[in-house]
Amino acid sequence: MSVISENKSFVKLDFLRLMMMSREGDRREGILLRQSKGWFHVGGMGHECLGAISYLLREDDWLFPYYRDRGLMLARGMTNYELALAYFAKRESSSGGRQMPGHYSSDKLNVMSVCTPTGGGLIPAAGTAWGMQLDGNDGVVIATIGDAAMRQGEFFEAWAFAVQEKLPLIILIEDNKFGISTPTEKFMALNTPGIVAEDFVVKFDGRRVETVLKAGGDAIQKARSGGGPTLLWADLDRLSSHTSSDDHRVYRPQEEIDEMFKRDPIVLLRDELIAEGQLTMAQFEQMQEEVVAQVDADYQKAEKAEDPKAEEVYDHCWGAPDKVEAPPIEAKNQTMVEAINTVFKKALASDPNIIFFGEDIEDPKGGVFKLTEGCSEQFPKQVFNSPLAEATVIGVGVGLASYGKKPVFELQFIDFIAPAWNQITTNLSTTRWRTFGKWATPMVVYAPYGAYLPGGSLWHSQANEGFLAHVPGLKLAIPSTPEDAAGLFWTAIHSDDPCFILIPKHIFRKRVDVHACPPVPFGKARIQREGSDLTIVTYGNTLELAHEAADKLAGECSIEVIDLRSLVPLDMETIAKSLEKTGRLVVIQEDTRTGGFGQTVVGEVTSNPDTFSLLLSSPQLVARNDVHIGYNPIYEYAALPSIDDVVAACRTAMS
Repeated sequence: MSVISENKSFVKLDFLRLMMMSREGDRREGILLRQSKGWFHVGGMGHECLGAISYLLREDDWLFPYYRDRGLMLARGMTNYELALAYFAKRESSSGGRQMPGHYSSDKLNVMSVCTPTGGGLIPAAGTAWGMQLDGNDGVVIATIGDAAMRQGEFFEAWAFAVQEKLPLIILIEDNKFGISTPTEKFMALNTPGIVAEDFVVKFDGRRVETVLKAGGDAIQKARSGGGPTLLWADLDRLSSHTSSDDHRVYRPQEEIDEMFKRDPIVLLRDELIAEGQLTMAQFEQMQEEVVAQVDADYQKAEKAEDPKAEEVYDHCWGAPDKVEAPPIEAKNQTMVEAINTVFKKALASDPNIIFFGEDIEDPKGGVFKLTEGCSEQFPKQVFNSPLAEATVIGVGVGLASYGKKPVFELQFIDFIAPAWNQITTNLSTTRWRTFGKWATPMVVYAPYGAYLPGGSLWHSQANEGFLAHVPGLKLAIPSTPEDAAGLFWTAIHSDDPCFILIPKHIFRKRVDVHACPPVPFGKARIQREGSDLTIVTYGNTLELAHEAADKLAGECSIEVIDLRSLVPLDMETIAKSLEKTGRLVVIQEDTRTGGFGQTVVGEVTSNPDTFSLLLSSPQLVARNDVHIGYNPIYEYAALPSIDDVVAACRTAMS
């Protein structure tokens, strides 16, 4: 039987060999692990037949797989040797040795890098599908997950967005009935009627070629024709333990395992071909010998391949250096909000691939703080309201960025970052590094931040920059003037990296005269006030405290005020040069003391002998104590750093 797809022909006998190749690769990795050659193995035994779907795809379609998709990856075009390189974590592998086996990736084949958190690729898959739709492309995205992962909240966010926008997204649930050792019958959402609308669900036998091709073909045709998403529900078996760290004989009766192997998709296809007269048992055994020989050769070759280099561990945290240009705003009296809005409109006009997405950002609202006012009216094909779902905001951005768009996405307050944290730490910050630079997620995420604006309470007044600064792979900036805000946004929009810009609410409506709008790179602080006796390092809202303290202490000492502007990367050079003059340091931060970024600055100064030797007194940190901000302004100002706190710290440093 031959099924002709849009891309290539499907021949059962050839596909049987491919499934056998996948199975033998699994077997070989298990043997190597027992020989202490390798560290981990995750198998796809029993899932191989789903690879048939790949024969229905075009080169411009995308796959977001999960770790049991070995057969699907071989069918897509990966070689067994590439999988062997990944097993041994070699430098030539798709991750450069940075990911575990089974974490497939190929920029050439449009196979997005697998992340370990289950279901973590679903919202990015929806983002890529949306990018295709925005381009008028009839491509298709297939995302696969195990049945247990369907209970992740991000599954429901991805599915809701796909249905809402009628995206060309197919989510394939590989239902092998187990989440490690836990039977999933009562947890699997599709087993409970009403959780997911049945009109979108297609259940099929994932062990047989004909049913895989039929279900997959119908779903792909539906997606290409604009019919929207499908949930493919594959009934199959996990013929192996969960991973090499598991033994399924502990929790599965031997009779159950034996019965399961009678449904082995390789055996089923072999017997079918023998019954049709296309294969004999002798030919099958000969084929098996050939597959074993090829797998053996591939793994022996891969074992000898070059290992990663220790000195390359820092490579690909960030992309190419930013091209820094002056922002397109006028030198005039304006607020930070107005300057940012101007930059947004100039950026949208300059590049149709720039996409804005966030809660309430469309007109007539134009954002709760009017940062995007007028943008959707002028650029309706580039500016969109998002659902009230922060994981969707960041995850969709990851998918759009991977596809080639430039997302500039808003979180309404940085306090609401928690629901998006999985996407930030799992995908946004790691994709470039974990793929050795083959994939990137250039994206701008901005949010108002901070307090000193009474009535915000716990979830509208936080300064959470310490969280973001802790995550490798992200750039982080906090402007304090209209020209710096414009310059940092203009740099970030043209950056090849994920950039967070936090906008200080207390001062972003402060109207000031802007005399010049120079380029503003990340990693370059600005001396806002010259001084000779003491250096204050700060950023954002607390710059006001720094200047007030400098004025109040003018008769006692001369204070130099440094606005960091960029936290990651950090400009230690400017701080060191200032300390050469002053020898004394006070750092002010609005965030909590423990684990805050101010401690990083102090730590960098004191741990480096060159800067430590400049100090004439111990550095002082002024910060919010480790307490939440309450709704009543009495609570808020009791928690936040005050002018008295800064003055006291300065006097301590001067004593």
